[in-house]
This record gives sequence, C-alpha cells and structure tokens, in this order.
Amino acid sequence: MSDASARVADSTGNWVDTLAPEWARPYLRLSRFDRPIGSWLLLMPCWWSAALAAGMAHDVRRLPLTIVLFLIGAFAMRGAGCAWNDITDRDLDAKVERTRSRPLPSGRITVMQALAFLVALALIGLVVLLQFNRFAVLTGIASLVVVAIYPFMKRVTWWPQVFLGLAFSWGALMGFAVTFGRIDVTALVLYAGSIAWVIGYDTIYAHQDSEDDALIGIKSTARLFGAHTHQALILFYGLAVVLIGVALASGDVRWPAWLGLAAFAAHLASQIVRLRIDDPDLCKRLFFSNKHAGLLLFAGLLADAVMRAA
Repeated sequence: MSDASARVADSTGNWVDTLAPEWARPYLRLSRFDRPIGSWLLLMPCWWSAALAAGMAHDVRRLPLTIVLFLIGAFAMRGAGCAWNDITDRDLDAKVERTRSRPLPSGRITVMQALAFLVALALIGLVVLLQFNRFAVLTGIASLVVVAIYPFMKRVTWWPQVFLGLAFSWGALMGFAVTFGRIDVTALVLYAGSIAWVIGYDTIYAHQDSEDDALIGIKSTARLFGAHTHQALILFYGLAVVLIGVALASGDVRWPAWLGLAAFAAHLASQIVRLRIDDPDLCKRLFFSNKHAGLLLFAGLLADAVMRAA
C-alpha cells in the first residue's frame, strides 16, 4: 500500500506526509498528531481552569509551568485516547468512508502495535501528572474511567457526546486540583459549562458521518437532533456560556475575563448562524474553529489572572 493511499480520508496532507519518516506515519496518524484539533480542544478547559484558579489565588508564578505541562499532557493523552478509540472501533471504522483508511482498519499497524504505542503515550502523560500534588494526580487518574468507556457509548446511547464532554472537560477540574489541592463549586460549574460546549461542537462534527452512522447503527446527537440541530446548539452553546459565566462570577473575575467570555459567546453564535448540516466540509471547518473560541476565552482569563496578581 502506498503512503498516499494510507492517508485517512479526512486528512488532506500535512507535516506527517512530508516530514515524518515513513515507519512513524501510521503511529502519528493513529494518535492524530497530524490533525491535533482534538488535543487543542482537550487542552482548552485545562488552560481555562489553570488561569481562573491562578487569578483566584492572586498568584501566577507557577502558571507558565502549569500551562506548558498541561500542553504536553493534553497532546499525550489525546493521542492515547485516539489509539484506544481506534482499537475499539476498528471494525466500525472499516465501514465508514471517512475512517476506513485509518491505520488499524487499513492494516497499516496491528492491534498489539497500537496498544504498545498507547502505553508509551500514557506513560508520558503519567510523568506530566506526577509533577503535581497528590490530589491532582488522583484526579487525573480518575479521568481514565470516562476515557475508557467513551468509545462504547455510541453503541448504546443517542448521547455519546455527553460522555465525550465528561472526558474532554476534565481539565476544567485539573487547574483547581493543581492550584488549590481541591475541587470547589467554581470548578464544577466550569466543568458543566465545558461539557455543554463539547456536546455542541461534537454534534457539529458528527454531522460529517450521519449518513454512514445511520447505515451501520451508530448513535449520535447529530442523528438525534437532525433538522433541529440549530435549536439544540442554541440550547447547549447558550448553556455553556451561562454556566461558564456563573463560574467566572463565582471566581470574582475582572473585565478581561468577561471580555473573553463575550468573544467566546460571539464565536459560538456565529457557528450556529453559519452551520448547514448537509455540508460536511463546513461542519468540519466550524468544528475546527472551536480551538479559536477556546483561545479567546483563555486569553481573557489569562489577562485577568495577571491583572489580579499584580
């Protein structure tokens, strides 16, 4: 099989195709290092909570190191999560046009090779986690329960995006665990807001596969909401903004954080206005744009933290 034919259908060529050694390419694709949007979306709640907690503590001295460690950990654990997802979904992926050329269903690597790579990435994540306090370590380890069950949820519930939200929003708890050694109400409300955000953006993402999913019996909120997706996004994106706003108020933030939330809300509103669920390419672009939405909120929280610590 040529390397060109080994590219997954939703990848159009990137640094992996041009710079990485050929033997490494299936592993980099397995972990989605060629398309790191998932890592960025996993990272955003981590950075939000780290900045919000630092602002509440009026101390940003450890914040740069925490930001870097969360960055490394998010990319490592997202890679491990993708490997686990592809191991469990390899038979289903073979039936979907967008995913049938992924490394496992296409036979580029074996299940045992994928498992070995998963373990290596998880060990990197563990090394990062061990840089924090004991409570944060235990909190991070607890997330593995949700990560482990998520790939199976699309087989049993119309709401797998909820379980993805539980996993991808865990970082909203980690910033508080690292900074204060506890999880308080502010962290839990931020976590809930992030879950609503994830449900929204992953519903957009799932519309790329809705036809194939219907044929093979895979459930998703995209199929559940169908023509009512815009109304559902108004609900979940609106809930995300309100809950995150409650968390910010609880954290007694100043104007930069509110400005960041306003920019975040405006970005989500623009997604709803622009969305056409019958346009897979547009769904993909809108899903990808959530990285920028998350960064807008983070920028506001970071500026707020620096201002309060001054």
